Amino acid sequence: MQVAEVKDAQLAWDFLEVNAMMNAGNPNYIRALNNEVNEVFDPAKNKNFKWGKAKRWVAFADNGEPIGRIAAFTNEKYINKGTEFKTGGVGFFDCINDQATANVLFDTAKQWLISEGMEAMDGPINFGDRDKWWGLMVEGFEQEPMYGMSYNPSYYKELFEGYGFQNYYNQYYYYMNVDDPLPEKFPERYEKFNAKPGYSVKHVKLRHLEKYAGDFATVYNAAWAQHGEAKEITKEQVVKLFKKMKPIMDERVVWFAYYKEDPIAMFINIPDLNQYFKYFNGQFGLMQKLQLLWMKWRGTNKRLTGLAFGVVPKYQALGVDSYLIYAAGLQLQGKGWYLQYEMGWAGDWNPKMVNIYKSLGGKQSRQMVTYRYIFNEKYPFESHPEMDYK
Repeated sequence: MQVAEVKDAQLAWDFLEVNAMMNAGNPNYIRALNNEVNEVFDPAKNKNFKWGKAKRWVAFADNGEPIGRIAAFTNEKYINKGTEFKTGGVGFFDCINDQATANVLFDTAKQWLISEGMEAMDGPINFGDRDKWWGLMVEGFEQEPMYGMSYNPSYYKELFEGYGFQNYYNQYYYYMNVDDPLPEKFPERYEKFNAKPGYSVKHVKLRHLEKYAGDFATVYNAAWAQHGEAKEITKEQVVKLFKKMKPIMDERVVWFAYYKEDPIAMFINIPDLNQYFKYFNGQFGLMQKLQLLWMKWRGTNKRLTGLAFGVVPKYQALGVDSYLIYAAGLQLQGKGWYLQYEMGWAGDWNPKMVNIYKSLGGKQSRQMVTYRYIFNEKYPFESHPEMDYK
């Protein structure tokens, strides 16, 4: 067995192919777009290189066949509440069902992280935001993954835990049918806020995306600041994100709540892009883009996925979440535009978010695990602390 650091185009291609090889024969597997994976490791495309580094490796059997891969990251912006030691990350892990091979991959990542001053590693995570390729799937293999969702063979759990990784936190996804009736308190709260002066809800207009990018940044930063993980985002970053998303964005499913002119909550959803990408086998050239536009025009995609949800802290106990969600429901339900809705993951450390999903009538559809492995024994392992609500 040999492990090679990705330093040329051939090894970069091998890195992509290992994932497809490990999932070959699984009818639910959907290959991620090659360009999106490559951009994670491109300093010109990934802003996180301003605060960290990334390395990736491919493992080969003696006959030259790729049998595994792994990436490792350092990132000054990667902060978890309650963690006082420097923690790196591992991700994009794929491996044959062999603990010895997995151990070599994990050791390779570990030694590089130690050389960079790290004292622990979390994984599998992404060298980027937590809305994509975050956590190891341990439940939910029987259905196609949503866009950005981790998807892996079930035996990976044993490989992680066999090496010594411990469950740092669980991530839960919930789903519902778009036309499922919402609980009685939702229309009641909607009517209550509708009768109050100053409160309003509206979905975005694509021609005014820059304005809504500012609203997104305001709510996002306020909602995440209380968790103490330095998770701020700028309006300029959101503008760039929205412009990239614009070709696939449906303005009918992106909603904000306001008090007077101030944004106080957001409910951001997108069509599940995997329902397009599953036909592309990782490619996204001109033909695939035209095919996507054709499928979008025909309305073939009936699945929605949650991208972001947040309420400014001072409004969190008032029922604004129900007000916002019910308003979106009035627009979407009974139209046939979308049939299924799967919400973005909520960590077990965020019980308020989990309760919101449950209050919608959502049923748990998947479970992911983010693991932690501590290098220095002087630091005891502790699970991710529960979120403090202010």
